[in-house]
Amino acid sequence: MGQKINPLGFRLGANQGHHSLWFAQPQNYSEGLQEDQKIRDCIRNYIQKNIRISSGVEGIACIEIQKRIDLIQVIIYMGFPKLLIEGRPRRIEELQMNVQKELNCVNRKLNIAVTRITNPYGHPNILAEFIAGQLKNRVSFRKAMKKAIELTEQAGTKGIQVQIAGRIDGKEIARIEWIREGRVPLQTIRAKIDYCSYTVGTIYGVLGIKIWIFVDEEE
Repeated sequence: MGQKINPLGFRLGANQGHHSLWFAQPQNYSEGLQEDQKIRDCIRNYIQKNIRISSGVEGIACIEIQKRIDLIQVIIYMGFPKLLIEGRPRRIEELQMNVQKELNCVNRKLNIAVTRITNPYGHPNILAEFIAGQLKNRVSFRKAMKKAIELTEQAGTKGIQVQIAGRIDGKEIARIEWIREGRVPLQTIRAKIDYCSYTVGTIYGVLGIKIWIFVDEEE
């Protein structure tokens, strides 16, 4: 049977980079990994708590972490950075303080920057959050998937595949539903494919959303 591989890991070194850039000795590696996870969770929790999100989309595409000996540089790629910057101008400094408290790093400086993405709905994470918001509001899954595909087409991508698994619409038996538009060449390493898997807790149980977006092909 076909063995599924994570499209991002499959393309590492070809047209996909790491989201964390740092070097550690083998015995310290796991600590560094957990630290990264803490930073990401802390930022997501802060944004969920402090920002009144109208559309149900937080708009974080990805969080990149670069570590040096005395500095941790965190870059947050957001689709709608106004959400974070509006309201209080000192929001980012407050976020920095929160993360520093969580990590209790004394001898390292933490620096957080926010970068805006041009086409937010061309990014799978933001799209998955959008679908999750729709499913929580009991919109039918087919409608949510079609709407997501429309949004991606406006962002100018070449193809998209969306898959939802679990107790869809509260049915007793869990099933997998998927829909594809355009080309999604998963076997072609040249093809730049963006992927994300996202879990959403509905009142019936947990649903899993997977999204593959075919961005572009390198010649």
